[in-house]
Amino acid sequence: MPALPIYTTPAIRKLEELAALASGTLMQRAGAAAAEYARSLCGDTAKSILVLAGPGNNGGDAFEVAAHLKRWFFRVSAVFSGERDKLPEDALAALEKWETAGGALLREIPGESRFDLAVDGLFGAGLARPLAGAHRALVQKLNALGVPILALDVPSGIDADTGAIMGCAVRASHTITFIAYKPGLLTLDGPDHCGELKLDTLGLAPAGLLEPEGLLLAADILDRTIAPRPRNFHKGQAGSVGVLGGAAGMVGAAVIAGRAALKCGAGRVYLGLLTPRSPCIDDSQPELMLRKPAALLEKESVDVLVAGPGMGKADSARKLLRAALAAPVPVVLDADALNAIAGSRSLAASLAKRRAPTLMTPHPAEAGRLLGASTAGVQADRVASARAIARRYRSLVVLKGNGSVIAAPDGKFWINSSGNPGMASAGMGDALAGMIAALIAQGAEPLQALLAGVYLHGAAADALVASGVGPAGITASEVIDQARVLLNRRG
Repeated sequence: MPALPIYTTPAIRKLEELAALASGTLMQRAGAAAAEYARSLCGDTAKSILVLAGPGNNGGDAFEVAAHLKRWFFRVSAVFSGERDKLPEDALAALEKWETAGGALLREIPGESRFDLAVDGLFGAGLARPLAGAHRALVQKLNALGVPILALDVPSGIDADTGAIMGCAVRASHTITFIAYKPGLLTLDGPDHCGELKLDTLGLAPAGLLEPEGLLLAADILDRTIAPRPRNFHKGQAGSVGVLGGAAGMVGAAVIAGRAALKCGAGRVYLGLLTPRSPCIDDSQPELMLRKPAALLEKESVDVLVAGPGMGKADSARKLLRAALAAPVPVVLDADALNAIAGSRSLAASLAKRRAPTLMTPHPAEAGRLLGASTAGVQADRVASARAIARRYRSLVVLKGNGSVIAAPDGKFWINSSGNPGMASAGMGDALAGMIAALIAQGAEPLQALLAGVYLHGAAADALVASGVGPAGITASEVIDQARVLLNRRG
């Protein structure tokens, strides 16, 4: 499946205008699509369905759904939380369609009734302020019903552009979103509130009407990044990776990055460890070669560098990082390297002057340091934060987290669809950095390597869970081994 377009709310509104359809057509299509989905969730036997309709166009979608379901002989109860005379024209027409079908309007969820499915049509992408008062209470009652919930377009209370919870939010088991994906469905708290996410374009071809603001990563990124190897192949053609890091007490971080690079296909991997003592390296991976850190920075020593895993904060580490930033090869920056750049204007200036590609892999706290913002500020708009880092540091960036956001300096962004909570364990970031470096070493363009590496990292964790491993207790080493399996299954 190719990457699918993502649009923010203003762009969705523009798409609706560009579609140039008769008034109400999109609402009718949305209602029909959602009703069919609701029917598929219930089955065709007589079921009791609760429909909540809000004060705007999302409420209009809900009334369209309710009218269809009633005609199909479902027992439908419709709760309306708005005012008839303030409804938009198309939503009012949908309400009247519901009444013409014999439907009544309720003001509260019936306490004595039991439902097989609830449809959330309270608020969609246009929600501008946190839910409060009666609407907040309604959402809380809906969540407390203990029945499957189908959200229309966006779960009520979720910011469609950021994924933030606006006061409180519906926790849906299923969401059907219309026209195109919205960022808030894919990152931060959006995925936890969407449940199973289904897209219906309503017969439109969004990318043909308006250039996408972002793209949702899909499995085809792997096939588009690394070609199958010919039989006549040698390790020099798979490139070389150097890892700078592993100060005293943190050698494991550099080893994990090196293992990831090696097992994801790099021909040779060198560890430039900063520990002053003779390191004790796990002999289960003797293929990792040790070099003095400075030796990895010599001309034509390696094809790509990873700097930061376990690097520490010593002056010697910052000096080494400065030299790495001057190297004429792609550099993947992680962990301590990111913190050092955030705390040093001169290092940030060196980064800005680089001509070779730079890839940065911050988690939200590191991103906050890079932007001079709080972690909460970064998380409040993950897409904007990733784009800001990419622009400020003239680098390719992945802001890690639920729905990792990849951004380029020109403002383009991608959101990753793979991954699970089992990845919240030590060493996962080191593994990701090594995977990305391995793909670059094998000839992938840096942006493609970043996109594919992020997807592969999450897909490997998903495959582990699917096989019965985790999510609790997944280790970075297990993800690395599974990533190798996925890379070799392509085609």
